[in-house]
Amino acid sequence: MNKKYHKIEKVAFKEEKMILWVDGREYIFLLADISKRLALASQNEREKYQISPSGYGIHWPLIDEDLSIDSMIGIEHKPNKLEQATALQTER
Repeated sequence: MNKKYHKIEKVAFKEEKMILWVDGREYIFLLADISKRLALASQNEREKYQISPSGYGIHWPLIDEDLSIDSMIGIEHKPNKLEQATALQTER
């Protein structure tokens, strides 16, 4: 089962800020607060990104940077009880 964590609608950069549209909401981050690599990257390096198919995060291959959406917007996804039980059975 492919669970989609987030719907990442758009990623944009303006000056030293990253603007994300995630799950219908806009978030604005200072690059220096979320990633030293992104803060130091060129505009071209910032604009070459890949959104994970699950919507979990964003990868910038030219600067080898990965950021999770959960950590940026301050939430945590926890597995539901069925997923936890399945994981426990698999470990045995």
